[in-house]
Amino acid sequence: MTVKFICDMVIGKNEEKARDIRMKQAILVVSFGTSYHESRKKTIEAIERDIMEEFKDYEVRRAFTSRIIIEILKKRDNLYIDSVEEALEKLAMEGFQQVIVQPTLVMGGEENDAMLAAVKQYEDRFFRIVRGKPLLSEEKDYERLCSVLTEDTKEYDTEGTEIIFMGHGTEHEANECYSRLAEVFRQNGYDRYHVGTVEAEPDFEAIEKEVKQTDSSRMVLQPLMIVSGDHANNDMAGEDEDTWKSQLESDGYHVVCRLKGMGELEGVRRIFLDHAREAGEKLEDMK
Repeated sequence: MTVKFICDMVIGKNEEKARDIRMKQAILVVSFGTSYHESRKKTIEAIERDIMEEFKDYEVRRAFTSRIIIEILKKRDNLYIDSVEEALEKLAMEGFQQVIVQPTLVMGGEENDAMLAAVKQYEDRFFRIVRGKPLLSEEKDYERLCSVLTEDTKEYDTEGTEIIFMGHGTEHEANECYSRLAEVFRQNGYDRYHVGTVEAEPDFEAIEKEVKQTDSSRMVLQPLMIVSGDHANNDMAGEDEDTWKSQLESDGYHVVCRLKGMGELEGVRRIFLDHAREAGEKLEDMK
């Protein structure tokens, strides 16, 4: 190996390092979205702040996957939120070269698939782009979420009370995450914890059947969603006769509704932050 060859290698590595330092870097935080301002501040914006504090060399941007919510906010509040495609287009046009796309989604369902498709469409527009994982992606995520949720609700975990988490639900195969989380609760000895969904399985009837097999008289309802939005306020805690709250009250139970999105919980935000860190490590490995 000649001296010139060694010098060329050193110069090349130094030039690459200098280029990496000069690169514009961004983290695009992708959420389903919500039209509830207070819940957005407590959840989505809290996650974004945590990521901003951790990744000080990155610019943090926001995108929503729900076109309906994007349109509501635009028409009602004159608030403009980018879709994933719009956000990526802006980053590319502004010269960002390294991008981490971190979802705040609960699972890898349809919204996550759409996000992945958008990222794939823009892969050639960036020098490096990587994707972080949704909340429930690995076995350890379920264990961590179980720990976070039981700690948050421990004051209710007493004889005579059942704690019910209401998820969204989907026809996507990722819907199995709800049954998996319920199993993790049971495996860890939390027999008073139940997981149901609004739009898939297990549905309300399945959860109603579960709690009727107990001697409990009090039901605690809490959303298994990042934000406490329409489903939590209307389908879960609303006053109409077909809400979970009203149906359980008709069954004779005392019902407590906790309108608390999971994004409010520090432990949940840490899981997202760890997934973003893992994505950042992928960027380093690509160098």
